[in-house]
Amino acid sequence: LQKLIHLLQATDDPLIQEQALITLSNSAAFSVNQDIIRNLDGLSVIGGMLSNCVPKVTEKALNALNNLSMNIRNQEEIQVFITQVCRTVESAPLNSDVQLAGLRLLTNMSVTSDYHQKMINSIPCFLHLLSEGTERTQIQVLKVLVNLSANPAMTIHLLRAQV
Repeated sequence: LQKLIHLLQATDDPLIQEQALITLSNSAAFSVNQDIIRNLDGLSVIGGMLSNCVPKVTEKALNALNNLSMNIRNQEEIQVFITQVCRTVESAPLNSDVQLAGLRLLTNMSVTSDYHQKMINSIPCFLHLLSEGTERTQIQVLKVLVNLSANPAMTIHLLRAQV
């Protein structure tokens, strides 16, 4: 895992970045690896890939963070990327793999109300995706909205959203 994280930092080759992120994502299926990746500063390295200009690399970084977000301690570190993930979801092509990967990560990050405030500005986008997206996109958006709606503090933001 350490070598993968170092490789991710050292290369500019999108194909190598993509493969390293896929491997890290698969490794994150095991809780012991989630802790190891966090302790090796892998969350910030993977988060740094979110601004990559190659959509496949961004998608794989979102997938890796999604798998890593199953751990509460990892969520505490991943939360710094929520605003960037929301912007990525908003700017990605409609129904794209990048958009869906971002929505899956936001779904996991919104299971508890700890980070809902960071998603408020994206509620109009979520509602737009609900009306314009394909069924896959709609289902993923609904998961985020259901999680947000479970928090009474979000009610006013959901009802006031301009669509």
